[in-house]
Amino acid sequence: MASCILRLFGTLNSLKNYHVVENGSKICSSIYKHNFLKSHIPLMDNIRSTTFFNKRTAEQLWKGVTSVSNAGKRRGRARGLTRKKDLNRGQIIGKGRIPMQFPGLNVPVIRGKEILKQQRFPEDPERQEKLIKLRESISARKSVKLSSLERGWTSHKPGGMKLGPPDPVGDDTFEGFESWVLESKIVSTMTHNLGRKNRVSAMVITGNGNGLAGYAITKAKEMKQSLNTAKRKAATKVLYFNRYNDHTVIHDFYTQCGKTKIFVHKMPEGYGLICHRVIKCCCQAIGIKDIYAKVEGAINYQNIVKAFLMGLLQQKTFQQMADEKQLHLVEFREENDNFPVVVASPARVRTEDEIKPNEILDFNQYLMDGKVVLRKKKPPPFYTKLDSWIIHQRRMERIRNNDDVRIRLLAEYGALRSFLADKYPEAKALLWSKKRSMKSQLEYAIANKSIPLTEVSRMEVHCDWMIW
Repeated sequence: MASCILRLFGTLNSLKNYHVVENGSKICSSIYKHNFLKSHIPLMDNIRSTTFFNKRTAEQLWKGVTSVSNAGKRRGRARGLTRKKDLNRGQIIGKGRIPMQFPGLNVPVIRGKEILKQQRFPEDPERQEKLIKLRESISARKSVKLSSLERGWTSHKPGGMKLGPPDPVGDDTFEGFESWVLESKIVSTMTHNLGRKNRVSAMVITGNGNGLAGYAITKAKEMKQSLNTAKRKAATKVLYFNRYNDHTVIHDFYTQCGKTKIFVHKMPEGYGLICHRVIKCCCQAIGIKDIYAKVEGAINYQNIVKAFLMGLLQQKTFQQMADEKQLHLVEFREENDNFPVVVASPARVRTEDEIKPNEILDFNQYLMDGKVVLRKKKPPPFYTKLDSWIIHQRRMERIRNNDDVRIRLLAEYGALRSFLADKYPEAKALLWSKKRSMKSQLEYAIANKSIPLTEVSRMEVHCDWMIW
């Protein structure tokens, strides 16, 4: 109690030593010897450092700017939204607004024999503008333009696009090879723990255009991964396919896989590839340039490729056909006037008595395994139903066989004359110039009466027949 009273008196005495100075409206205290106004409690400044931007993550902030409601998506409002910008692009760790050299962060600690020190470099006034320009260029949508030959079959799916040569496998570099995308689709399976699981199925064929080709089917989570995997796998399944004169198939054949049926026909050089687009890519990979193929039944791309390649592998050479039938294989060509050419002969030829009466000897039916291709009857032209066509046929009835008769006479007699020409030489057909000259001579002879009447009547009939 006594100590408290003494402390109070000491405080009251110390107030006498304080000087108050008035400066306008403010009253300031001078320096006091007892530090009466000195605070012994630590001062705390209430500063709020949490804001909206550091409460949310960058993904949540971008979602608030770029998201659209489900109703808006159905109305097409999500098409013109701004895309996300990667604000870290163009920025390097250790390089900021003030360029500094930090050994161990953006430069090595030791360069040669010199130990680098922390150093400041001059500032770049255009740094911020370059960053903004880089971000704008990255965020802008770039339309990738391809030529019409590199786009594939359609612009919606990668079918028909080229992927380049496969990656080297060991010592095999696959020079001269090219790959085509035949199919790319999304497939799904239902799992017991993950639900419906989607993957991308891709079918790729690769070949060098000189008889070597192979294809593969793979599945992956992403399209790019599945295409690359299929390309590498197809390179390990390369087979050799026989061709006729390096431009077409050896012979016509029929092939089938599942419900897909294919009729393939051998075509002359320069005909082109008239077939399904999947078969066309297969032919380009193998090196077939002229072919006609008709697909019937189900148009399943995987079945089409399997059936076509199986048919190519099951082709028979001319010598194999001759040995199997034990008969001569003879070729007839229209460009050679159907002159018979023996293509292959067996070691032993069967006699006519050894050939069964029900044996297939027709070459096309033998290749098609006894099947006959159903060809649609060509419809008659539209003008055959008109009345004018009947009138035209009546007018042409008298001369309808003139061309055939002309060819037959040239083949039998070597000239345009009948069988009566030997007995009656005046019945020979002459040129028009000779006919005119003969008629003029006849008119002159009749006018001058220089020939007998019997000869005149015979020559008149002959001239009238020739001129008519």
